[in-house]
Amino acid sequence: MNQRRQFFKLAGLTGAAVASAVVSRVAMAGLPEPVIRSGPETAAPYLPPDGRPYRPVVTLNGWTLPWRMNKGVKEFHLIAEPVMREFAPGMTVQLWGYNGQSPGPTIEVVEGDQVRIFVTNRLPEHTSMHWHGQRLPNGMDGVSGLTQPPIPPGKTFVYEFTARRPGTFMYHPHADEMTQMAMGMMGAWVTHPKHPHPQIDQVDRDFIFLINAYDVEPGASVPNIMTMNDFNLWSWNSRVFPGIDSLPVRQGDKVRIRVGNLTMTNHPIHIHGHEFTVTGTDGGPVPKTARWPEVTTDVGVGQMRQIEFVADELGDWAFHCHKSHHTMNAMGHNLPTMIGVDQRAVARKIHQLIPGYMAMGSNGMAEMGMMEMPLPENTLPMMSGEGPFGSLEMGGMFTVLKVRKDQKPGDYTDPGWYQAPEHTRARLYEGPLPESLRQKSMTDAGKAADVHSGHQGHAMPEKASEDAALKVVKPRQHQH
Repeated sequence: MNQRRQFFKLAGLTGAAVASAVVSRVAMAGLPEPVIRSGPETAAPYLPPDGRPYRPVVTLNGWTLPWRMNKGVKEFHLIAEPVMREFAPGMTVQLWGYNGQSPGPTIEVVEGDQVRIFVTNRLPEHTSMHWHGQRLPNGMDGVSGLTQPPIPPGKTFVYEFTARRPGTFMYHPHADEMTQMAMGMMGAWVTHPKHPHPQIDQVDRDFIFLINAYDVEPGASVPNIMTMNDFNLWSWNSRVFPGIDSLPVRQGDKVRIRVGNLTMTNHPIHIHGHEFTVTGTDGGPVPKTARWPEVTTDVGVGQMRQIEFVADELGDWAFHCHKSHHTMNAMGHNLPTMIGVDQRAVARKIHQLIPGYMAMGSNGMAEMGMMEMPLPENTLPMMSGEGPFGSLEMGGMFTVLKVRKDQKPGDYTDPGWYQAPEHTRARLYEGPLPESLRQKSMTDAGKAADVHSGHQGHAMPEKASEDAALKVVKPRQHQH
């Protein structure tokens, strides 16, 4: 009881309640007595008891795991347990994770630290813990059946090793992976350099998140663990836009973003308005002589990528996966393409049976993002999120880098939407086009061709258009 009183006293003094507030009561009761630090959003370079400073990472929609010093060893406690995760307002999914959330909390240590991690299993089946990318003794590698027996439900295993090299890593089970990783069991690990490193620069903002994907049927709340390709929720840290944290930075900040991929496919991560370099992988820092500027980098399955740039362009800049279907939510993959099909006749007939029916998709899918259509309970719209100029028509793996010159040092609260000077915004133009820019549209060209061939461009007869709508060929199942 004494230790718990001391814990909350320290939390009040240092602001650690920001992190502890998101931990379930059950998980909090099981945490070892930690050495507390302030929250990563506002913290100055952290000075732990051994005197090694580092800039804490900011986990999107997450937090950093508390720890305690025990005779020179940093001790952590991870609790594998069922959790509820809100993907975005309006949708909560039943997952498996660690210490109350999925992905689990980020572990931060310093190169050379002796670490001891207690892993308690509160799942209905056995599990294990693999420290992805770490150099460690073979018996600590966490592969169930190969390097250790599995951790039975209700039991605790302990892992001990030295954090031998700086970099960005992951942790996840190596037991019944098809189930456990599909249910959200994963977390990030950062090892900061002990001394100034020639290949690792100091940064002002250091973000981290993991890419994960789920197949949750509309109206359901449990992922389909048998899915291999057709996922419908592409997420960062088990959140989808507009539920993903933005990235607020001050103009001129040196920014690092660490991305880990534990999905079943690759993800080309793209930023607007800036160029970056890939400065590290889960194999370690990339030598400076081997770097080149990019605006998109592909993060393969089981890989980590570290990108860095100077945030010198003011504004709200999109940051997203460049696979277009990965910036959508709750997709259906077995729907026909209706673009160009006149659905009016068949829509009238269906409306007699279903008064609320609306034919959609004849002119593209944007109309679905702009209309408030009824959805099954616990389901997100495919395209969502409102910006200063209307619907963003995005979901899934999308957020916004917010660069501001008036962002106060140390205060990285979300500044709201950027107010661009009037003369710097794209605008409606209604004047005459210069003669050299005028070109016949495909519609005009088509009409001319009809006149030339004797046709007058009449609309398709109603019966024929109805038949066309009813006889659309069902496409093959979409593969991401």
